[in-house]
Amino acid sequence: MRRPTTAAATALTAAITAALLTGPGAAVPAHADTAHLPVILIHGRNADPGVWGTLMTGLRSKDVPAFAWSYDTSRSTNEVLADELTRYVDNVLSRTGAAEVNIVAHSLGSLPSRWYIKFDGGNQKVANWISLAGPNHGTSLGYLCALWDQGCKDMTPNSWVISHLNQDTETPGPTRYTTFWSPEDEQISPTTSTKLNGATNIETDGLKHNDFLTNPGVLDKVTAILAG
Repeated sequence: MRRPTTAAATALTAAITAALLTGPGAAVPAHADTAHLPVILIHGRNADPGVWGTLMTGLRSKDVPAFAWSYDTSRSTNEVLADELTRYVDNVLSRTGAAEVNIVAHSLGSLPSRWYIKFDGGNQKVANWISLAGPNHGTSLGYLCALWDQGCKDMTPNSWVISHLNQDTETPGPTRYTTFWSPEDEQISPTTSTKLNGATNIETDGLKHNDFLTNPGVLDKVTAILAG
């Protein structure tokens, strides 16, 4: 039997490699394509999914499936909300047929989504996590309502939730992390609380806490990140 020529051998090798990469059960590089993954938007305290109107419209105009999770912001991050978010993400994955989602969270919404990623297996299902003005290291304003509101208590600096989220690693992979923060944020104290070790931390001067939800510059950057 004749050996194939060098050119033929090269072509044969390429064909076999292509077949292996595209065949059933082939391994796919993590987060190879995030441009059209479903996006889950998570509102902050005392808000509802309606705050995402601008970003929702922008994402859907680009044919990106966008969903807004509604939850009771007075409930416990780790005992209640993370479990509810787990079920919501699984439902979105089932509905869309996707293997992963992207998450954009505003303010308090950063905490249950971080808990889901770090402790409930979400790091295998969330490609990008973006925090807009999140109290990732707590905010002293949480003390104002901590006595009667568990969500506020979870947001206080060094709370049980905050301390566990930031223990060992603040950004467990392979999820990619981005935060947006502003020195003029009147709800997050200190304002640098949003930044996380291991994340891309973007400073956005001049923005108040709720400005992140509609600011064109921020939303353009968020959309670009989600597009990979």
